[in-house]
Amino acid sequence: MVRLLERRQRTASVLTFFAIATFSLHILVLFLFLLQGLNIRQLSLRKPPNFVQLINGKPVDNIDDLAREPEAIRQFISKTMISMFSWSGTLPPQNLEEVASLKPDLGILINTPQGGSQKITTSSWVASFALSEEFRKGFLSTVAEMTPPEVFSENPNQAMTSQLIIKRVYPPKQIAPGKWQVGMVADLVQKNRVGGARLITPFNKDFLVRATDYFANPQANNSTDLQKAIYSVRADRLEIDEIRNLCLLDDYNSNADKSKQCVTGQTSDSFIR
Repeated sequence: MVRLLERRQRTASVLTFFAIATFSLHILVLFLFLLQGLNIRQLSLRKPPNFVQLINGKPVDNIDDLAREPEAIRQFISKTMISMFSWSGTLPPQNLEEVASLKPDLGILINTPQGGSQKITTSSWVASFALSEEFRKGFLSTVAEMTPPEVFSENPNQAMTSQLIIKRVYPPKQIAPGKWQVGMVADLVQKNRVGGARLITPFNKDFLVRATDYFANPQANNSTDLQKAIYSVRADRLEIDEIRNLCLLDDYNSNADKSKQCVTGQTSDSFIR
């Protein structure tokens, strides 16, 4: 009888120990799950590393999220404005097959301040995503007013093209953390496809640029060519906040006659002199 009681006590002790060990193991696993969840959440909230500045095709890493290389800013301005004001009437080729047979650019309708709507080229619309959201809408309306309808004409005798010829982009001047002022001297050349008649308009502008965040395309493999192009524009982590007429007599030109003054009162509403 005594031996039977001892066996029962030993069995009860083993079961109790096993239950306590199992419960402790469950608590440990739950704690590890909670810790892993917190780590995943921190990773999801962390900003992507700043490897987006490209100089001569090579990424430049900056520890400061608001820091940008001067050459990267100048390339951003040049690339954006060339895409914005180079109109060929055709879409950029996406592969070798399209190089031989370019697709016509049907354009994108933009509302104008007069209440109507006019077309801008697809390249202009994509490049406009390099502008800040509050500035983009008004700028697109101005670009639509500047874009001749002949750009989209299927009649070769009426078709026109446009190209922005950049003469100089001045070194960026930092005006605040993550904000720069950049001057550009260029000409906007519009040309008839037949006959070659040209209209040259000075395009001397002062850009206010600021650093921005960027988040990669979550569905890069399923994106359209247009979506990929837009994400590529935003990948520079820079955006244009304002465009003014450039005064060629300001501090950009060290040899300028300081006794002369530029015309005042010109705002970002006037993009072409």
